[in-house]
Amino acid sequence: MSSTNNTLKIDTFACAWCGLTVSAVAADGARRNHCPSCLHSQHVTDHVEGGPSRCHGRMSPIAIAVLRTGDWMVVHRCVRCDELTSNPVCADDNQLILMRMAVRPLAQPPFPLEALGSL
Repeated sequence: MSSTNNTLKIDTFACAWCGLTVSAVAADGARRNHCPSCLHSQHVTDHVEGGPSRCHGRMSPIAIAVLRTGDWMVVHRCVRCDELTSNPVCADDNQLILMRMAVRPLAQPPFPLEALGSL
């Protein structure tokens, strides 16, 4: 008599920043590589040279990029090696953090707002 293992294996990872256990599959079925709560990730892929990264540093979310298609991307920077990456926003990502990053350039411009009055 053979024994079969009917254990359901769920692909998860622990967030490098907040420690939340995250499913690698988002609510909309897309693959995810960042925490939906704090949007941090881990540097596991070397996008410059291709293949796996030896860095394994924490990837901090620093900005939002909007593609021509209207899709939003989270821009991450590695805290160890400074490599930049972008990853698609997932449907269940923290909307408050996404909006904070999206409006940051308008809320904190690189020049004094008073300068606009003299134009």
